[in-house]
Amino acid sequence: MASKRNAANAQIANRTEGHQPIEEAIRILKSFKGPRFDQTVEVCVHLGIDPRHADQQLRGSISMPKGVGRTSRVICFCPAEQAEAAREAGATEAGADDLIEKIQKGWMEFDVAVAAPEMMRQVSKLGRTLGPKGLMPSPKTGTVTKDVVNAVREFTAGKLEFRNDDGGNLHCIIGKMSFGDDDLILNFQHFISHIEKIKPASAKGQYVKKCVVCGTMTPSIQVAL
Repeated sequence: MASKRNAANAQIANRTEGHQPIEEAIRILKSFKGPRFDQTVEVCVHLGIDPRHADQQLRGSISMPKGVGRTSRVICFCPAEQAEAAREAGATEAGADDLIEKIQKGWMEFDVAVAAPEMMRQVSKLGRTLGPKGLMPSPKTGTVTKDVVNAVREFTAGKLEFRNDDGGNLHCIIGKMSFGDDDLILNFQHFISHIEKIKPASAKGQYVKKCVVCGTMTPSIQVAL
């Protein structure tokens, strides 16, 4: 079944080679034969940056105007007086030393960690645990903030973190295959606009070199920008 689907999708992809306007790229993407589950739709851009230089690395967070069709499990490192408000905003767990100790004992049932600035001295104890998994709170991604309650609310609702890889590529989810075309297009345009706004001043030459969209189990379609 999967091999037949792949062969059929390869034929569609071969007929649509070349750069496509985003409207056509989404139409083609939805024409592929897919699995029974609702696939995630992702954009990937290859950027003209040198990731070896710290001032050309891109890292941040973004909320899509139409959401991304999923929620995240968020924890919050905060003083005791803010813990209840953080839980009401959607935090799976919230607290200080008790939460740090729980993680040190091996608990890792969360997708995003948010922290108040004054908590980072204690949270630094978890560097070797959270760092390799990309879960260490950081001001660059908006996960270290004075307004932890709002941050919990945003990340629980699907706010995404992004970071370029060593090849200068940047991946980001823009929705689900079940989304309407207009919603996927709007999310795509919002992401591209945001990436253009944060272009490193030291990046030279062509900035966005290549852009593709794809589903979880589909070929990718090149997008003309």
